[in-house]
Amino acid sequence: MTYLVTARKWRPQVADDVVGQAHVTTTLRNAIATNRLSHAYLFSGPRGVGKTTTARILAKSINCLHPLENNPDNTCELCREITEGRSINVLEIDGASNRGVDEIRNLRESVRYAPAKGKYKVYIIDEVHMLTKEAFNALLKTLEEPPPFVIFIFATTEIHKVPATILSRCQRFDFRRISVQEIIDRLRFIAKSEAISIDEDALMLIAKRADGSMRDAQSIFDQIVSFCGTTISSDKIIGMLNIVEQDIFFRVTDAILAKDAKAGFTLVDEIFTRGVDAREFLNGLIEHLRNILIVTTLGSTHLLETSDHYRTRYLECAKPFTETDLLRLIKIVADTEATIKWTQQPRFKLEICLTQLIRMDRSVQLNELLAQIEELKKKGGDGNYRREPLKPGALNPSEPTAPIRGMVKASQPQLRPDQIVRHTQLPVLERVSSFISSSMVQSARTPNGPPPLRISQEEAFQKWPELVAEACRQRIAVGNMLSESSLVEVNGDQFRVACPDDFHLNLLKRNKQFVSDLAESMFGARIRLETILDNVSQTSPATAHDPAESAAPDNPKAEQATNPIVEALIKEFGAKKVEFPS
Repeated sequence: MTYLVTARKWRPQVADDVVGQAHVTTTLRNAIATNRLSHAYLFSGPRGVGKTTTARILAKSINCLHPLENNPDNTCELCREITEGRSINVLEIDGASNRGVDEIRNLRESVRYAPAKGKYKVYIIDEVHMLTKEAFNALLKTLEEPPPFVIFIFATTEIHKVPATILSRCQRFDFRRISVQEIIDRLRFIAKSEAISIDEDALMLIAKRADGSMRDAQSIFDQIVSFCGTTISSDKIIGMLNIVEQDIFFRVTDAILAKDAKAGFTLVDEIFTRGVDAREFLNGLIEHLRNILIVTTLGSTHLLETSDHYRTRYLECAKPFTETDLLRLIKIVADTEATIKWTQQPRFKLEICLTQLIRMDRSVQLNELLAQIEELKKKGGDGNYRREPLKPGALNPSEPTAPIRGMVKASQPQLRPDQIVRHTQLPVLERVSSFISSSMVQSARTPNGPPPLRISQEEAFQKWPELVAEACRQRIAVGNMLSESSLVEVNGDQFRVACPDDFHLNLLKRNKQFVSDLAESMFGARIRLETILDNVSQTSPATAHDPAESAAPDNPKAEQATNPIVEALIKEFGAKKVEFPS
């Protein structure tokens, strides 16, 4: 007799053997007993949880010649044909390879013929979500009103891909993931029947590795039996499947408590030396921290999916941790797990993650901080805490210090008048007066500071190229404008620059403050930049008609137009020139 894998050899043959799906099998058995069979069923759920197996059991139950309590006897001719896959009444169709409209048309033709044996003709379509949209539409009418002897059973792992028109014509059963304990019980039964010795820790590792799938658990079991023989231990499973043992995760939490970053780097080196996948390690670490969080929150271990030995260790390991700390640790590990698959340096990412976990400070609860503040208030009486004055020589005993009298207070910062924001509504004249005063002292320093320095005319012309070069380094546009213009006159702190056109003139006007600050940083003296056009013919048409006003530099009207106070009044308050009759 040829070898059969465990998943086929121990496939359930009656409804009672289906593990973890009692809500489905009980409903189907009651429907058979009361003769309330539907013409279409839809089984959905994860892989390896018994969808196709339940469909075969249902097909045998409704066609069995001698049913036992609405279960097939598996001894009659029809049951044996269905079990061996040679029945002409039960047709299993792979939806992935028969997904076109032509296959559905052939199915519609075949449903017209009555079953050769038995009562019902059963069509089992596995992975039905793989059918095309046209195939689903071609199946709608037949699925809604099939012949009375035809029953459709659909199975799918992606229920969201099945059209709503199909769902509304079927009775839907959702198969759930099989729990770890149910997988352990079933594997223990199979191992006992096969005369295989396996310990509880090994069963736990297999069940957790299966991730809720009985078929996956049985496949791993076959692989382990081939490697270990008839005696299976957890140590052999860890080495064969390259599973991260639980002790490594406890070493991580020990390093976190001890603030031992060296141990973290050692663990990373050990993990990558063994060839363990970084994401698998991080997933195991998240589960480990989750177990500690459950024990910290509930105070018990009944929700942990682990052996009794590790349950005791979790009780001891959870004592130093708080819920807030554990949530922060889980957040760091989860973020690393989500990003490590995209990085080209997973080892570096893992080292940074463990270092963050180890170096993370303990969190402080808000109620604890409030309690400490209340305690300080009680000690301080009215809550106004005063610093004791430093004793002479406390900072440097060898240096004599003058006695300090009274309280030591921080001096208030001194602001220039133009930095003070006044919120009160002053009369217009007072506001203008205040602004004029601030404009006049804008270039002055603090009252207690030294007076502003002045630069001589010769020094100004000599250092002007340095100013232009520095402006090019900081603001290349302003520097270019200055290099294309020329310094024509220096009168005290006023620098008059001739510009070749209006574009240079406007740009330098907008950057006067920058040039003034730059000159102060380089020469130690502030300047007032005045920009003029190099060619008199380029003046604006508005002033070209009156050469008497623009030609003479000492014209009062020209001086008034360039007066910074007048410019500030026009800019800030919208002042306009008023012409008085002569």
